[in-house]
Amino acid sequence: MEVGIFVPVGTGNATPTLLRALGPAIEERGFESVWVPEHVVLFDDYESSYPYAADGRMPGGGEFGMSDPLTVLTYLAAVTDRIRLGTAICLLPQRNPVYTAKQVADLDGLSGGRAELGVGVGWLREEFEALNVPFGQRGARTDDYLAVLRTLWTDAVSEHRGEHFDLPPCRMYPKPVQSPHPPILVGGETDAALRRVARHGQGWFTFDRRPDDLPEALARLDVALAAEGRTRADVTVTASPYLQPIDAADVARYAELGVDRLVVVALAFDVDGMHQQLDDLAERVLAPSRTG
Repeated sequence: MEVGIFVPVGTGNATPTLLRALGPAIEERGFESVWVPEHVVLFDDYESSYPYAADGRMPGGGEFGMSDPLTVLTYLAAVTDRIRLGTAICLLPQRNPVYTAKQVADLDGLSGGRAELGVGVGWLREEFEALNVPFGQRGARTDDYLAVLRTLWTDAVSEHRGEHFDLPPCRMYPKPVQSPHPPILVGGETDAALRRVARHGQGWFTFDRRPDDLPEALARLDVALAAEGRTRADVTVTASPYLQPIDAADVARYAELGVDRLVVVALAFDVDGMHQQLDDLAERVLAPSRTG
């Protein structure tokens, strides 16, 4: 089982000094990947319910803004050689899919084929409204946009006609390095998200997930995959406990359950603090993943 690092990059830590140190530090300790989140704007007050907190409120508040994930990953690509570079999670239905396809293809090329695109439908209605994007039917819009990404990445002449997006015949180059394209990991915990994994994904990214409740979710994933003529062997499973505690026994249990990649949080606001967190995670999570 591989171990990656989830780093919220934004207010207080989106500095050249920290990012130049972060990438090599993750790589040197033997972590497999780095993952960054996305929110283009946040709010002091909102009615939407954050799905990964009991009180429905996202940690950090409106002033903890997040840097654009593909910009951050491209910066990290320049100071690393090996680690995978992933979004967790790119809010695809908020974005123009043509620009998203271009950014991911460029990231993949500049990194030598290390990009991974984690996508989700989003939960923050107020953010969609600030972007003048409809919140309703965002799942169907995501499906449409994924088709746009694929044709732009893989076809010599790209074209798409969909309910939510029409792409006239055009050419997008350069193509991604990875063939047929960078892996798409679908995030989300609902049955709809699992069906999207089965239809479109090369992987599932499950967030805020402890080992105890993973078997039930994996069983639902198996049902969704079977409906599309696929099996668990066709996708990777990436799990993150997020802010929940994790110890060596948990690491072993994730591996036993068939998790391919475990992603743990590191959030620091200076280089020394970042090194201390990564050292702790290397000892507490990475080492058990190797010995198990």
